[in-house]
Amino acid sequence: MSKKSDATRAFPDRESIVAYIRSHPTEAGTRELARHFGLKNDSRAALRRILRDLSDEGVIAKNSKKVREAKSLPPTLVADITGRDKDGELIASPAEWLADIDGPTPVIHIDTPRRPKPGMVAGVGERVLLRIEKPERGTKHTIYQGRVIKVLDKTQNRILGIYRTMPNGDGRLIPIDKKQVGRELAIASIDAKGAQDGDLISVELMRSRGYGLPSGRVKERLGSIKTEKAISMIAIHAHEIPQEFPAEAVREADSAKAATPAGREDWRGVPLVTIDPPDAKDHDDAVHAERDPDPNNKGGYILNVAIADVAFYVRPQSALDREALKRGNSVYFPDRVVPMLPERISNDLCSLKPGEPRGAIAVRMVIGSDGRKRSHSFHRILMRSAAKLAYAQAQTAIDGHPDDTTGPLLEPILKPLYDCYALLKRARDERDPLDLDLPERKILLKPDGTVDRVTTPERLDAHRLIEECMILANVAAAETLEKKSLPLIYRVHDEPTVEKVHNLADFLKTLDMPFTKTGALRPAVFNRILDQVKGRDHEPLVNEVVLRSQAQAEYAAENYGHFGLNLRRYAHFTSPIRRYADLVVHRALIRALGLGEGALPESESFETLSEVAAAISLTERRAMKAERETADRLIAHFLADRVGATFQGRISGVTRAGLFVKLDDTGADGLIPVRTLGSEYYNYDETRHALIGSRSGAMHRLGDVVEVRLVEAAPVAGALRFELLSEGQTAQRGGRMREGRRSSKPKFSGDDRRPKFGRNKKKTHKPSRKARKLNKQKKG
Repeated sequence: MSKKSDATRAFPDRESIVAYIRSHPTEAGTRELARHFGLKNDSRAALRRILRDLSDEGVIAKNSKKVREAKSLPPTLVADITGRDKDGELIASPAEWLADIDGPTPVIHIDTPRRPKPGMVAGVGERVLLRIEKPERGTKHTIYQGRVIKVLDKTQNRILGIYRTMPNGDGRLIPIDKKQVGRELAIASIDAKGAQDGDLISVELMRSRGYGLPSGRVKERLGSIKTEKAISMIAIHAHEIPQEFPAEAVREADSAKAATPAGREDWRGVPLVTIDPPDAKDHDDAVHAERDPDPNNKGGYILNVAIADVAFYVRPQSALDREALKRGNSVYFPDRVVPMLPERISNDLCSLKPGEPRGAIAVRMVIGSDGRKRSHSFHRILMRSAAKLAYAQAQTAIDGHPDDTTGPLLEPILKPLYDCYALLKRARDERDPLDLDLPERKILLKPDGTVDRVTTPERLDAHRLIEECMILANVAAAETLEKKSLPLIYRVHDEPTVEKVHNLADFLKTLDMPFTKTGALRPAVFNRILDQVKGRDHEPLVNEVVLRSQAQAEYAAENYGHFGLNLRRYAHFTSPIRRYADLVVHRALIRALGLGEGALPESESFETLSEVAAAISLTERRAMKAERETADRLIAHFLADRVGATFQGRISGVTRAGLFVKLDDTGADGLIPVRTLGSEYYNYDETRHALIGSRSGAMHRLGDVVEVRLVEAAPVAGALRFELLSEGQTAQRGGRMREGRRSSKPKFSGDDRRPKFGRNKKKTHKPSRKARKLNKQKKG
């Protein structure tokens, strides 16, 4: 038999190739596959052909020189309808999919029922919640079938902005989107629909005249935004966050009666206390600790965590329930709260006010002297809070300076709580969750709604105490429901992808920091990195890059653990006033333990809870984005009259478009466009998270301390533009840096912010080799 036939016979089949890739997710490449299967050079072309076919079919994902098994879709996901196939059927793609990391974007064919239910009729350009069916393997992509569960966003041809009246009576639209800053729309007075200066309006584009500003027509007036006090209204309308409660939901809330002792254990004698921020309006969790009298648990404690019994008032399928699911969570702005539930529920019946009897679901946990939870039990109770404390107030008392409220509570209540926390902290340290140092800033407003100052609240042991109590209660809830085999919504956090870990390792090499990982990936791996840079110049940079390597936490009916907390199972139980996920967990506990009314319906299953989890994950991200944008707008208003001032900050983001800088004093973010860095071309180095000058080697890197000048503030959009004043660093091979000269900067004159290079400077060109030779001959 010929050599060729021997090679053909020994060539691995597709299944063997895929099996090797699956078992070697970080190492599989053409070279490794050829070495593993003993393939010679003349067989590698065939191997590359098979890998290309597998990639086209969506079986594997190719990334640089490595390949891995392609990511598959979850049973429920959010998708965008992108068009129709040749048969006229709708097709969609996942709303969140990174082709370079996740592999080829999968195609989802929408299965349209003959008689769709209201709210389930979707069209091209709309965002939908889909239930995904088992995929088929197509010729070019993995083809999935999807069924519409809910249409999330209807197609909208609108632009939001602030209406400004011009001297001639016409108007202008000032966009609220950072990406649209400077792109105003002209609105004729006849198209203004009565809009007044300062109104937030929705505008549809009109056909362009081919010259001048684009034109628009007012579709809707959304309200006046004449003061910063109403600045949060921009985000509320832009993200379509529901504000008004339906009349039926309000009626249900107003007619609700306070909980009574019937069907509840009486815990009114247990001195539970609430510890919250000083400006908190809802107080839905209370804690209490005491030494365990059990001689078999010497040095241990009994820890009680009581959570407002929201499920008693918000019953499944009620108007309140439907509206709570629609909102998903409360949204917190500096000037207002958009609650998940009406105030009658959130700020009254389910607020654990001192001295008032309130219904609650409590968990009693037995803590060993090692800080580990030995056992727990859930109870439906009637309680009476002994006190309402602020974090700083409780901490000050423990530190030896009690006030009139905390003085009588110090020995019987606060000290046992802190002693119990000391045990919990010991167990937490052994668990070694991800320990990122990410200070949070708080915007404080004046009575007129304008920014007074921006602070970074001190992180106290009182904060950590409550946090550890809540985490332990959340774990107990998940354990109980798993033991009872009931469906629930988990709070999950996946481990970082292989690609992100590789990128982090490549980045650390530029700092001469080794990245070693043995066995399974754990938070401790990242904590070791963070410990190495504590107190060093690179600490903020490394913290930021490690954070960016992490996945985003979400809700899911399927459990894959919480990587950041280093927990196998975790569910949100402790805030049902402001999170729908917690309400579902409360109902599941009531059903599992036979605690009475308000239980999770028997009809709820893994499939239905998957849909709920996907929907509330989306509303959570919507809230986070709205809160962040509002903070940006408030800070931009605050800094608008300081154009020309200089500030200290750090580079918080690096892209091909330029550098993002976060100011030290306010936390404000702004852009330094790459075109203003100098007269040379800047290369984007993804591994180093830097922009590097092609001629000078001047490097501006994520985490660098910089001095900037504020050039422009656009308060409506929350956008700031800076000019870089600091000297850069010069990059050398191997990733090390030295201080160096930055390339020449464009000069500015007066109010003209355009760079002057290229306008007044005479262009010079280096003559070609041929031209130099001819010139030499002429001179000779």
